[in-house]
Amino acid sequence: MKKIYTLLLLFVLASGIMAFTSSTTPDEGKKGKAETINWISIEEAEAKIKKQPRKILIDVYTDWCGWCKKMDQTTFSDPEVAAYINKHYYAVKLDAEGKKPITVKGHTYTFKPEYKSHELALALLNGQMSYPSTVYLDEEMKMLTPVAGYLDKKAFTKIIRYFGENHHKTMTWQEYEKQK
Repeated sequence: MKKIYTLLLLFVLASGIMAFTSSTTPDEGKKGKAETINWISIEEAEAKIKKQPRKILIDVYTDWCGWCKKMDQTTFSDPEVAAYINKHYYAVKLDAEGKKPITVKGHTYTFKPEYKSHELALALLNGQMSYPSTVYLDEEMKMLTPVAGYLDKKAFTKIIRYFGENHHKTMTWQEYEKQK
């Protein structure tokens, strides 16, 4: 009986070591952590855009939204997506049901209990409340478009490149999709 427990213990320890070594890479210590998105507030984005113009990407979410959480865990946590967003956009998270007043371009937006939504979210989504939604603004904080729904890395990357590389200025989305 003692031998069985010893063998079982060795098996468990070996499995744990194998799982640990297979989940790490030799260069992992040298590289540090994978890049993550630098999320800031819309007010911070507005201040930064004056000094260094960039487009703004706004993740409109709610705390109870399962697809919002999935997008955080998959698409937004992808290191390549994070690196691209950090280079080309100011990234903003906006809780569509947040209660804190937000002042943008001299206008203060507040929570609207009758809609159970924040006034800024209502404005950005044109009253079409769908979560998650990603809103794209240009370098002057003018609306490019809101995009409703969960997007995987492939679909999301196509959209952020369309706006991030200014393809939207020279071709329609349909033309861009045909090329990619």
